[in-house]
Amino acid sequence: MSRIGKRAIAIPAGTEVSVAEREITVKGKGGTLHRALHPSVAVAVANGEVSVNPARETRLARALWGTYASHIRNMIAGVNQPFQKKLIVEGIGYKAEVSGKNLKLMVGYSHPIERAIPEGITVQVEKNVVTIAGADKEHVGEFAAQVRAVRKPEPYKGKGIRYETEVIRRKQGKKAATAAA
Repeated sequence: MSRIGKRAIAIPAGTEVSVAEREITVKGKGGTLHRALHPSVAVAVANGEVSVNPARETRLARALWGTYASHIRNMIAGVNQPFQKKLIVEGIGYKAEVSGKNLKLMVGYSHPIERAIPEGITVQVEKNVVTIAGADKEHVGEFAAQVRAVRKPEPYKGKGIRYETEVIRRKQGKKAATAAA
C-alpha cells in the first residue's frame, strides 16, 4: 500500500483539476499543466479532492500509484506557487545574463555558452545568482541541471555553477616543498 497514494489531494481555491481521455489537466493562476495518465492508474476528482488508485492489482500499478499522486500534488502546487531553483555562478570573470530567450554564460571558456530558455520557465539574473522559476517542477529542475552542467563546481577553488544549497567539499592543493636540512 502506498502511503502517499492513499491520502486524498486537496484542491485549493482558484484551481481546477479535470481528468479526460487518459490525461489530467490542472489550471490555476500560474498556468495550465497537462500530464498523460498510465492505464494502470485511476484518478477521480470529487468534492474538492483528487484521489488516485491503482486500476489493477499488479506490481506496476502499485509502483505508479504513489508516483502519480506525487506528480498531481506537484502540479497543483506549481500552478499556485511557482517552483524555484537558484544557481550561484562563482569565479573571477564568471557571469551570467539573460539576452532575449537565451541564458548567456561566461564561465571560463573561450566563448560564451548560450542555453535556450524553455517555454513556461522564467530566468532572472541578479549579480551572480541565477533564479529559475516555473510551474512545472520537472522542467525547472531539468533546466537548472543543464545550466549547472555547463561548468560544474571544482573542489580546489570552488569555481563553477552550483545550487544555492549545495556545499562543495574543498580539497587541499599542493603544498610548497620545504628544504630538508
